[in-house]
Amino acid sequence: MFELAFLGTSASAPSVHRGLSSALVMANEFRFMIDCGEGTQRQILRSGLGFRRLDRILLTHGHLDHILGLGGLASTLGRWEALEELNIYGGGSALVRVQGLMDVVFGPNQMPNVGVSLNLIEPGIIFDAKNFTVSAFPVQHRGEGCFGFTFEEKSRRPFMAERAEALGIPNGPVRRDLANGETVTLPDGRVIPPEAVLGEPNRGAKLCFIGDVSHTGPLHKEVEDAELLAIEATYLEADRELARAHGHITAAAAARLARNSGVKQLVLHHVSRRYYTQDILTEAQAIFPNTYVASDLDLYRVSKEKPVVMSSLRDR
Repeated sequence: MFELAFLGTSASAPSVHRGLSSALVMANEFRFMIDCGEGTQRQILRSGLGFRRLDRILLTHGHLDHILGLGGLASTLGRWEALEELNIYGGGSALVRVQGLMDVVFGPNQMPNVGVSLNLIEPGIIFDAKNFTVSAFPVQHRGEGCFGFTFEEKSRRPFMAERAEALGIPNGPVRRDLANGETVTLPDGRVIPPEAVLGEPNRGAKLCFIGDVSHTGPLHKEVEDAELLAIEATYLEADRELARAHGHITAAAAARLARNSGVKQLVLHHVSRRYYTQDILTEAQAIFPNTYVASDLDLYRVSKEKPVVMSSLRDR
């Protein structure tokens, strides 16, 4: 299961109710921050999630409303948290800006009391854990080095208890080892491969996160069949020419992408202060009914077995 917490959901500038872009994806013991707009630290505190294990930051691109919070966050992590290394992943232009930001905050060629590692993103898997992977894929916005991210559980082969019973495999560690893909030797000398008791692979949960983007056409394959797609909705369709001029999409375009790609749930973020939330929701739901518009401190739980569950960290 993945958990997606929105820390900031406003486009370009903060509003009374929305902070600048930032989100947190949690999977098992791992935490991944996506973007770090100005004010993100305070949102982390408001959420109750805290700063522990916050050692990986993924940048969708290098525009200032997505990275200005990094200097203060790095300072806090270095001074107050038991964190040895902060890994920041981004495109080339984003990392150049981040380095410049660190130079301004800490002085040229200086870093805070935490090892900041700047990692250039290439399309493909950028993090591989036991049960899931994180992949980056290119998106079009303004300039080079813009990315979206896919969090996907690894396929699992179900343990077929009836097959184990038919083979006379006893309960206990032997079945556990087979379920983990190991070949076992039974007390009677028979060698049982895992294929004998495992079913066909089942795809795990898939969460796709996209920030600023100007064209959805190349994204259909990337987000196909995702349990949840989070993507910007900076403009409404009435202002689609304005959206095109500034390298963004409309709520309707995001909804069409979700509908045509077999997405289960759509969550819109990076919304402009010029619109009412209900207007954004109405436009998208007319095309793709299973749509939310994210608010700051919304939390979404994503799994393969159950529908997406939304709650609020404001209630904690």
